[in-house]
Amino acid sequence: MRNFGQNVRCAIFAVVASLMPAVASQAAAKPLKVYLMAGQSNMQGHCKLTTFPCLAMDPATAPMLKKMVNENDTPRVIENVWISSLGTGEEEKFGKLTAGFGAERSGPKIGPELTFGIYMQEHLGEPVLLIKTSWGGTNLCYDFRPPSAGVHAAQAKRLEQLRKNNEDTRKAEAEYAERAGNCYRKMIAHAKLVLGDIKRVDPEYDPAQGYEVAGFVWLQGCSDFGNTETYPTPGQPGGYDEYSRLLACLIRDIRKDLGAPEMRAVIGVLGINGELDTERSRDIDPPHIPWLREFRKAMAAPAAMPEFKGKVAAVQLEKFWEPKLEELQCRWQKVKEKSRELKGSKLGKDEQKAAIDAFLKTVYTPEEWKLMEIGVSNATYHYLGSAKIMARIGKAFADAMADMSK
Repeated sequence: MRNFGQNVRCAIFAVVASLMPAVASQAAAKPLKVYLMAGQSNMQGHCKLTTFPCLAMDPATAPMLKKMVNENDTPRVIENVWISSLGTGEEEKFGKLTAGFGAERSGPKIGPELTFGIYMQEHLGEPVLLIKTSWGGTNLCYDFRPPSAGVHAAQAKRLEQLRKNNEDTRKAEAEYAERAGNCYRKMIAHAKLVLGDIKRVDPEYDPAQGYEVAGFVWLQGCSDFGNTETYPTPGQPGGYDEYSRLLACLIRDIRKDLGAPEMRAVIGVLGINGELDTERSRDIDPPHIPWLREFRKAMAAPAAMPEFKGKVAAVQLEKFWEPKLEELQCRWQKVKEKSRELKGSKLGKDEQKAAIDAFLKTVYTPEEWKLMEIGVSNATYHYLGSAKIMARIGKAFADAMADMSK
């Protein structure tokens, strides 16, 4: 009987061993997860690498920095995460994810893609492909206008007026057709280009495994926030309802055009200037605060629509704001004014520089100036060009995406 039992155990082990290659093959054949990222200049990313050290100063973000850089502080190349980015430079950039896939001008820089890719891959435990399309200064009401949104009200009104005046509308119609949805069409075309030949971007991809367009991340808002032609009552309740409608159309149309009916979406709700109900120094005109408050509501609204329940999430980016950095940035205006004053004087360049250096010491303490140097690299509307802000935003996007996929 002892031999019989041993023989049975050996037979079971043999069966399990024979199944292991099949199990491994099934795991290898798991569809590649693809995530689209789109928007305007903040999706491009204007955070210089010089601001990375600011993360090390905060115990809450120091561990994040270790995932972004090597031991010698050079940018880390992220294994099992590939990216194709269009719009951040003159040509498409692609390859393994690392720092430098942000806007090229005065670069290298990062946007939310770096930490989104890092943490998305950690959540999934499998390879990830990012397809990013972003152009600075673009809006949703015209540039990214989705096909199902219909004709812009201002355009329709203009065409109606031309017809009433018995004028030829063909030129105006052609111009409107070219602009409306131009970025949307380029985004979809680029996604299809990458998906049509994934191995060009990700050489390790096995076509037999296939792919899944699993998610979409939207980081945008500044250009619509101030567009009073489209949103004539921006500070009033409901003043940005049209933005909510357009954003819902955008999600539906991407799903349709890329054949991804279950695609999740994460909306980055405009967080510039942080908390609005405060008396601290802020780099925003007071009349625009009600605008920003209403716009944030409109951006988040699609996540509450019944059709998107559990599949669309709104991430409030104001909680990642750095009030101290904004306050220091506000003081920079004094330095700019002093510089203009000196340029109009009879002082030579060396004397002007010495005067500015002396003036700086009256505006910032040495510790504050050091924080400015490693914490800020761009304007307020670019999230201060702060890697500390943007890195947390990218992680929050990944966390929200992962939560919806559980």
